[in-house]
Parts: sequence; structure tokens; C-alpha cells
Amino acid sequence: MGKILVTGSLAYDHIMDFPGKFSEHILPDKIHILNVSFLVNKLKKQWGGTAGNIAYNLALLGESPTVLAAAGKDFSTYRKHLTKAGVDLSQVREYQSDFTSTFFVITDQDDNQLAGFYLGVMEKAQKLSIKNVRGKVSLSIISPNDPLSMVNYSKECRQLKIPFIFDPGQQIPRLSGRAIKDSLKGAKILIGNDYEMELIRRKTNWSNLDILKKVETVITTRGAEGSEILSKDFQLKVPAVKAKKIIDPTGAGDAYRAGIIKGILNNWNWQKAGQVASLAAVYAVEHYGTQEHHYSSKDFIKRYEDNFGRFETG
Repeated sequence: MGKILVTGSLAYDHIMDFPGKFSEHILPDKIHILNVSFLVNKLKKQWGGTAGNIAYNLALLGESPTVLAAAGKDFSTYRKHLTKAGVDLSQVREYQSDFTSTFFVITDQDDNQLAGFYLGVMEKAQKLSIKNVRGKVSLSIISPNDPLSMVNYSKECRQLKIPFIFDPGQQIPRLSGRAIKDSLKGAKILIGNDYEMELIRRKTNWSNLDILKKVETVITTRGAEGSEILSKDFQLKVPAVKAKKIIDPTGAGDAYRAGIIKGILNNWNWQKAGQVASLAAVYAVEHYGTQEHHYSSKDFIKRYEDNFGRFETG
């Protein structure tokens, strides 16, 4: 088996909690002159970025993913953290010209989020190429990153005949309809939450059936409502795992993606892959931060069986 290649952002997350509801402070008829300030009651700086989050969760699931990404002059402590977790960072390029990307997010009591993202050195990802990764790559995920890099990586995956997952996420607004269409060609999976999927349909003027002419499988995550896995042959709904306590939803989607990748690598059916993904996601929800959760294989399997029944190892 070859490498699991994770492309995307590496970032430091500044996560804040607002002890109220945004909707109570935003006037719909004044949205064109929006000027609001929220007094938060919690702030924590943590590891983040889509590539870092997905890779960390894959390591928890027993894999050793390789990250292809750009990092800044402040990356040293993050490097130690991911290396300790079991992530291969040999393809991460550190640039001293600027800082690692930084994500700022405020979450209200309804789990609505307001976010801002400082690119830092992320645009340097344009200089990185999958073609320079040594060894065989069995599967790649193209997660939110510098937009041009995402388009380039999908093209390289097609050229190199590498199965890939296209996960445009937060970068959909910065991708043109044409760029999304081009990037979807030949993808094994398109994945996103229900809001992101609607954006994709609007920007491409494609229906789900149109998208399925380009990709094998479309996965839509719906938070507490679970997820939907759609192909030309079937439509499968996977329930969410009930959280012991909802702390923060940030990073749950990336954990879910790691579970899907684990399922593909093990040739599990879609139902089991979706269930493992849902369980991986709930661990992130139960912790403050995207890479603060831990679990053993034994604990994971027990909780799987408590929710879904016997965990078949085959």
C-alpha cells in the first residue's frame, strides 16, 4: 500500500465562544451596514488547518498519513505535535517570509460560526507539487488550501492516476464555477456539508446527477442530522453518533473525512465507512479544539459497537 497524501492548510486556530446567539444581535434590515461586536468568554490558541486536522485524525485511526503543505516561520511547535502523533511531515515546506496561516472563529450557543482566515504562507502551496512526492500514493485528499493549488493538485492526481477526494470547503467562494468543474473531473469522492454542497450546485449549475457524472460518490454532512452518501447506484443515510457533551463543533468535518479515508483504505462498505466517520467526528465535537481529543483502538471499537453493533474486522 502506498502513501495517504493529505493536501490542505496548516494553521493555528484561535477559537472563541460567544455565550449568546448571533441572531439576537444582527438586524436583518441593516445587514448592508453590518457593524457588530461580540464579547467572548473563552479563547484558546490551538493546532488547526484542514491538512493538519485530517492527518491528526488519520493517525488516531492507526494510519501514517503524509502531509503536503506550506508552513511558516512559527511552525516548529506544531511540527513536534504532529510528528509525535505519527504524521509524516517530510513534504511540508517551511517558509521564513511569513507566519503559518491563522484561523479565527467565534461560535455562538446555536453552533453558528463567524470566521476569518489569514493566509500567511498558504499561497506558497502553489510551489509544491504532488509529482515531487517520493513513493507511491494510494489516495489523496485535496482539502481547503490556496485555491490555485487545489486546482493544480486535482490535475496532477489525474495525470498520475491517483484516486483523490475533492473537498473544497471554505474555499468554494474563492473558486470559480469553471475551477470547481475542472477539479471534480475524475474525483473518487466529492465531500462537503449541506451548505457547501448548495454553493457548489449554484456555482456550477449542476444537479447532484450532473455531479455524479464526474465523480463516483458524493458525501454530504449534516451535523447532528448525520450524513448522506450518494452514488449512481444507491443513496445511504448514516446517523450521527450522539455526543456525550457538545463542547465545540470545529474540526468535526475533518475528523469525519479521516474516517471515510480509513474506510476506503480498508475496503469497507459505505455504511461501515460512514459509521466510523461519524464516530471519529463526535470525538472532535466533545473537545475544545480540533486536535485535543485522543482515543485508543480498543475504546473506539467499543464505542462503535455501543452505537452500531459488532465491529467486523474484515
